[in-house]
Amino acid sequence: MPGALIEIDRLSKSFDGGQSFAVRDAHVSVKAGAFAALVGGSGSGKTTLLKCINRLVEPDRGEVRIEGDPVGRADPPALRRRIGYVFQDIGLFPHMSVAENIGVTPQLLGWPSQEIAMRAAELLDLVGLPQSYGTRFPAALSGGERQRVGVARAIAARPKIVLMDEPFGALDPITRDALGTAYRALHEKLGLTTIMVTHDVQEAVLLADEIVVMQRGRVLAQDIPRALLADTAHPDVRALMAMPKRQAERIRAAIGEGGRP
Repeated sequence: MPGALIEIDRLSKSFDGGQSFAVRDAHVSVKAGAFAALVGGSGSGKTTLLKCINRLVEPDRGEVRIEGDPVGRADPPALRRRIGYVFQDIGLFPHMSVAENIGVTPQLLGWPSQEIAMRAAELLDLVGLPQSYGTRFPAALSGGERQRVGVARAIAARPKIVLMDEPFGALDPITRDALGTAYRALHEKLGLTTIMVTHDVQEAVLLADEIVVMQRGRVLAQDIPRALLADTAHPDVRALMAMPKRQAERIRAAIGEGGRP
């Protein structure tokens, strides 16, 4: 796709020698500055596809290209240091302070200690945490606060690309909504290109510019949310995208706008 920052081309991955495929012949293109969401049921291949982008998983066939360059030719650690990654389980180092966690990748890249400290302070502001949190340890933080630190760590080295694997899935609905909105604002402010795995179609519709629908390892559709919600010829895509519409209708009914007293 012309103008794409990330291109996934005919990518396949099997973990059992080809008996079955976690991802099969996947094609996905993401433009610079876009926010894309990978959606689908459990086992649809979303996380495997995401991890192929930064070579946490190596594909069997096909390739991933960033700015036209195949990532398979890149040194994996060097590649990962220029791509932010936010885990569902956050994965903060418990023996490190918040500031030290944020500074992990800049330190690996050889940034001066003063610059790392300044960047950590800047990022605490960006993710909405007080400066005093810099000296705290992860065990002293709430789940939402730890996830904010996880986002700060992912963008600490100023990557162009951020990959997010169910980043808000373990949080309560109010915190999840607040963090999703806050991250979308950061995405816009910093000009990031984001690919997020989520099982929540409503979250994808509200946050993403484009949605990639996966099922049993295959990409069924990629389009803007409005187009996928409006109509699709594929019954599995139609069924998945009907979920947020049903939720909206139930909410309208519950507050008396859908004919219910």
